[in-house]
Amino acid sequence: MKSKRPYFFGASLKTIDRTKKLRRDGTNAELLLWKVIRNRQLRGFKFRRQHTIYHFIVDFYCHEGKLIIELDGDIHEVSEVKEYDAKREAILNELELKILRFTNEDVFSNLDKVIKTIEECLRPPSP
Repeated sequence: MKSKRPYFFGASLKTIDRTKKLRRDGTNAELLLWKVIRNRQLRGFKFRRQHTIYHFIVDFYCHEGKLIIELDGDIHEVSEVKEYDAKREAILNELELKILRFTNEDVFSNLDKVIKTIEECLRPPSP
């Protein structure tokens, strides 16, 4: 049977429930980027915030563009976290998803460049 929600890639209900807390506790960088990409404001593409894919939770996901956007704080500079991120990214790439990573500082200091990079990864939606 086909999934009614293929954009979750088989995520468990437990993982999906965890996203609710993460949405309430978003970082300032996430909230700033969300203001720009929500409600199909970016070239007509729909983004989901704190979205569950498989057993991971990604910061932003566009199913139409098969694009994940991750905003990384200082914790992502720790070697163990870098290792985890690399393994996670490999699994998500196997699902044929593209991942863009930006630092929180990128969002605060150069939001226009972040948006331009995202736009370059998206094709116009089919009519």
